[in-house]
Amino acid sequence: MTIPLQSIEIKALHRMIGGGVGFTLLYRISRDGCNASTFHTKCDCQGPTITVLYNTNDTVYGGYTSQSWLGTGTEYSSYDEKAFLFQVRYNGSSVQKKYPIKADNYANAIRCGSTLGPVFGRKESAIPFFVGNVSFSNGIFLFQKGHLDNSYTLNNEDITNGSVNITDLEVYKVDVGDLRTNLNQWRIASRIEHRDSLFSKIWDIITLGLFTYKNKQLDALRKEVQNYTPVKETGVEYANLLLIGHVGSGKSSFVNTVNSIFKGTISHKAIAGSAEKSLTNRYRKCQVRNGRFGKTLNFRLCDTKGIEKDDGIDPHEFCFILDGNMPNGYLFNSSTQLNPDSPGFLAKPSTQDRMHALVIIVDSTNVEIFEHTILENIKIFQDKANQRGIPQIVLLTKIDKVSESLKKNVSKTFLVPAIGDLVDKAADLFGVPRSSVIPIKNYENEMELREDINILALLALQQILNFADDYLVNFLEGK
Repeated sequence: MTIPLQSIEIKALHRMIGGGVGFTLLYRISRDGCNASTFHTKCDCQGPTITVLYNTNDTVYGGYTSQSWLGTGTEYSSYDEKAFLFQVRYNGSSVQKKYPIKADNYANAIRCGSTLGPVFGRKESAIPFFVGNVSFSNGIFLFQKGHLDNSYTLNNEDITNGSVNITDLEVYKVDVGDLRTNLNQWRIASRIEHRDSLFSKIWDIITLGLFTYKNKQLDALRKEVQNYTPVKETGVEYANLLLIGHVGSGKSSFVNTVNSIFKGTISHKAIAGSAEKSLTNRYRKCQVRNGRFGKTLNFRLCDTKGIEKDDGIDPHEFCFILDGNMPNGYLFNSSTQLNPDSPGFLAKPSTQDRMHALVIIVDSTNVEIFEHTILENIKIFQDKANQRGIPQIVLLTKIDKVSESLKKNVSKTFLVPAIGDLVDKAADLFGVPRSSVIPIKNYENEMELREDINILALLALQQILNFADDYLVNFLEGK
């Protein structure tokens, strides 16, 4: 089984190419077939690409070209001053080796032709390659052996580790972009499969931009969330998104942030601030309007009491929230708990009353020193949600306090290694995939709306709504 690129290996490729590049997967032979025609259909005219080969000796290598592949009928070489070969894994151990194109061979960087897969070099490929169609047999694709010609600075080094038995080959389009041009397909990237399982290095996909934003602007993203409607067949008019978090996590601030985006000005609809005890003492299903007096959007942000070390939501009351029994406006009281005889208790909740997604809000500065008792309580709530098939997302707030570079602008969030590390740790801490951990910054002391803050929040909200739809479809099919 092919072992995907590891974090250190992806970062090495990022450094070799240089700049804030992003990768979009175009072609994978284990998924698309090892066929030259398919390769050209998917990879031609895409601009810069990087080709990654995996072999049976657990060695990973490949090549980069800044030029487009072209499947013309006649074979020809392409000029490229920036091309290079690389090796990032040898016998299972990560390495960082780059072999640039030689100055006197810029004209022979890659070889194109309709019957050829990706070929790096002059008359003969410097690395293993395929011609025509290669079948998958006994877990491998048998490639043709490359030759150590003079095109690249290999110095007779065999970067293949002696094997042309290829377990996989991938070609990625290399893009240069920022948060706004690279992030809208986060949820798409989070579903990318690598052979038998979800791609385990999803944060690295995000960090390096292995997705396509398709040039959507902030207004288009805002409109997409604004026009959200739950799956029609479920009969649900709006999605219920349950927010939980420790005191001071930024739970109520997230409500205010979303309200601010759609109101068009800074909003303080929910009580937020710094305190030792939770400032939220009621259960609220908060509506979000488009504009000050506009249409109510088709989701509700369900705010709850903050989780404290020795206080918070009782697990039984939490189940009542998940199942839709708790009335809107219910006042949390540690001395008395909600029960079927309580005023307003919904004895027969509908699908509309139930929670459709669980959003765990976490202060990113607390991830490495998370209070054990609070974590245990959250784990109990997660277990209750899991029993009901309710999807979970973790939002990491206050990311501007983690990295100095994010204090004035969070558009470079996905290029900050410290944020990536926190995503890894939060995923482990709460037992969710890294694709379900999303860093954001809430509005706190800002006086005006900011595009970078809005984009992060909208992308998070878009993902949450996508998860809610998944729950509704599963609930419908399970009837």
